[in-house]
Amino acid sequence: MISSKSFRAAPLKRVISRQASLSFSSSASRSRIILPSQKLTIKPYSKAQPSLRSASFATSSEASAPTPEEPVNQNFAAVATGGIPYPGIPKIEDPYQKRKWQLEHMAGAFRVFARMGFTEGAAGHISVRDPVDPSTFWINPMGVHFGMLEAGHMVHINEDGQVIGGNRVAVNAAGFTIHAAIHKARPDVDAACHAHSKYGKAWSTFGKPLEMISQDACIFYNDHSVYSDFGGVVFEDDEGARIAKALGPKNRSVILQNHGLLTAGKTVDEAAYLFSLMERTCEIQLLVESAGLPRQIIGDEEAEYTYRYNADPEALYTEFQPDFEYEVWKSNGKLKSGVN
Repeated sequence: MISSKSFRAAPLKRVISRQASLSFSSSASRSRIILPSQKLTIKPYSKAQPSLRSASFATSSEASAPTPEEPVNQNFAAVATGGIPYPGIPKIEDPYQKRKWQLEHMAGAFRVFARMGFTEGAAGHISVRDPVDPSTFWINPMGVHFGMLEAGHMVHINEDGQVIGGNRVAVNAAGFTIHAAIHKARPDVDAACHAHSKYGKAWSTFGKPLEMISQDACIFYNDHSVYSDFGGVVFEDDEGARIAKALGPKNRSVILQNHGLLTAGKTVDEAAYLFSLMERTCEIQLLVESAGLPRQIIGDEEAEYTYRYNADPEALYTEFQPDFEYEVWKSNGKLKSGVN
């Protein structure tokens, strides 16, 4: 049962004013806690004025300003204040270096999915558009556990389904069909994720979008859809095209009825974080449904405000970095192996 009463947010002007005061704190007041074993090195950094949403906190013991390849993250004022600016999505001009960076993060995303239990036999796939030849993309090899994947294991494939580089092994046919359709229909998207995760599959049986019942759910406010025409395993091009059409021209997430979840983004980090968050949001939705109690739905104004500040590509990329860095640490850097 859904209550017609919606949440009322605090006055937005007051919230924005508070965030602005945090973001524009003077450099003289910046400080951080140093553990006895740490050595802090302060290096020169840009004097450019931070915006309302600029980040200003770094956690590494060897703190330094973002390099030209690591621009200031422009979205983090709501969650960070003081200290060295937190880097955003790297600006990599060399397409071959960008390819290497993408494949490393792709391997990290797979290992995150493995740790979160998103594996189901040989099902599931992540793809990234190739920056050297954008008409092609990279995808995972068939039959390799997500938790074992390294950057050098990825397969370079063209729009006709032919392996043209990288690890020259077979790929999941249904995976190719879905991802080829997504990359063709959405040139603004550079990465897509699909897996047969438990709660995504469970919620998909209802054929309903997620409700705005939590702050995290607002990340999907007016930015997800439902594909209600389950057509079996996706071996036909027409079925892949229908899934891409259901995603729509702007959405980044789609619930595939009786199938699972699919997410997309400008970076594999963004798409992977959206997937893990949508899976958890489906779990919360199912728990709320099972309680059978009246629930409060967040109002449109508050949901839109939360979406605007928390769901841009920079914010979602940044949210994924703790999981990515954990996997790099856990593998002792091995997940980055195999690409030059």
